[in-house]
Amino acid sequence: MKEYMMALDQGTTSSRCILFDKMGNIRAKAQKEFAQIYPQEGWVEHNPKDIWSSQYSVMTEALTMLGEDECIAGIGITNQRETTIVWNKQTGEPVYNAIVWQCRRTAKEIDRLKEEEPALSAYITEKTGLLPDPYFSASKIAWILDHVENARQEADAGNLLFGTVDTWLIWNLTRGKVHVTDYTNASRTMLFDIHALCWDQKILDYFRIPASMLPQVKPSSHVYGYANLGSLGESIPIAGAAGDQQAALFGQCCFTQGEVKNTYGTGCFMLMHTGDRAVKSRAGLLTTIAASADGTAEYALEGSVFVAGAAIQWLRDGMHLIEQAPQTQKICESVEDTAGTMIVPAFTGMGAPYWNPYARGMVTGLTRGCQKEHFIRAIMESIAFQTMDVLTAMRADAELSLLKLKVDGGASVNDFLMQFQADLLGVDVQRPRCIETTALGAAYLAGLAVGYWKDTEEIKENWQLDRVFTASMPQEKRQELVRNWKRAVDCALYYAKWEEEHD
Repeated sequence: MKEYMMALDQGTTSSRCILFDKMGNIRAKAQKEFAQIYPQEGWVEHNPKDIWSSQYSVMTEALTMLGEDECIAGIGITNQRETTIVWNKQTGEPVYNAIVWQCRRTAKEIDRLKEEEPALSAYITEKTGLLPDPYFSASKIAWILDHVENARQEADAGNLLFGTVDTWLIWNLTRGKVHVTDYTNASRTMLFDIHALCWDQKILDYFRIPASMLPQVKPSSHVYGYANLGSLGESIPIAGAAGDQQAALFGQCCFTQGEVKNTYGTGCFMLMHTGDRAVKSRAGLLTTIAASADGTAEYALEGSVFVAGAAIQWLRDGMHLIEQAPQTQKICESVEDTAGTMIVPAFTGMGAPYWNPYARGMVTGLTRGCQKEHFIRAIMESIAFQTMDVLTAMRADAELSLLKLKVDGGASVNDFLMQFQADLLGVDVQRPRCIETTALGAAYLAGLAVGYWKDTEEIKENWQLDRVFTASMPQEKRQELVRNWKRAVDCALYYAKWEEEHD
């Protein structure tokens, strides 16, 4: 009987299920988009039931592709991180929509924390590796407890549970028997001590979050429980879980200190493995936990770009400038440059290394010479520029000279973007044959826990190169582009500053 590993990849805009064989090849794949909810400016929500139903639907679809002599050896889960769900542990009903990682509704509360409690702010960074920001789960949980009728009373009575999306899926897969998360997802809540590997009571007290709401925290490669899928299978081990970016780092086989990957998804997320050392950033990056095969604590530096693929989606659905994302490559290649136009897609603020929730999107250098093609190219280039800012900060923190960048995610298939990225960075950009490295990382973590793969050395043999993009841009041209980008970023940041000065 042939066995496959199942990866549930629950992302910001869609749920996917991918089945992998021992060589890391995709044997079945299903995907389903779900609704994005924008109740107010800067607010982003999902219906938790949509998350679960879409994930169950694609899981069912993938399983129907199996033959009679094929089965599932285990399930690995990877997920959009920081997104916050609170539900009633008796009924399983969410008390409010999931508050998505992109949501900025708690920006003022975080500002108050930083202004009024500077010692606590520093404590949070020291313990969690994170800069206090509405991006993370802590203030989102507090908002739900403060704004949903009777939520705080119910929480204090021990009737409510919190989870990131992995926790919510495992809870539903096990029919309410298992309330658990892994180290990587816990490290993104702004409530977890990444050194002691436990929830931090001092931070919980500040946000008035009862410890009874929190899931157990386990290693990323671990049998958490068994999926009860009725006729689809009643005892499939759920054996791996990791936040999407840590899963991608693992799927790219970045197991050792100094290895770097960038995932081009809804946002852009660059991680550098730092081994067993939690490197404290001086340049606006985050220190986070990396997924490991043996359950020990390993760490990574991370830079987050909030808007990457989301900008391409905006070109399609908001501006109606393109019909499909793949069109962008040909369009970008049809013009020599952007005609001087720079776009900073700070739709929901700016992430690393700026961390300004009040910055907003900016178009600079606009002239009559700018046509639709130039505008589209400027959006695509903005993804590479934002990545450049993160890598510059990462180089400074790690004090390492990086020679290559491994890439994955949907936008990494765009040859124009990858070549422009290599030109800006001045390093080789390596794209693997399998760009589904997030899902693959989840499958690897689960497979190691159930013995499907022996060790990381066996996994490394699966990694195959598709293409290398080598820098060819003249230094003077690169310097000119970087200077224009920095001017555009300054404009986006001044937007936020102006509000402060004229309030």
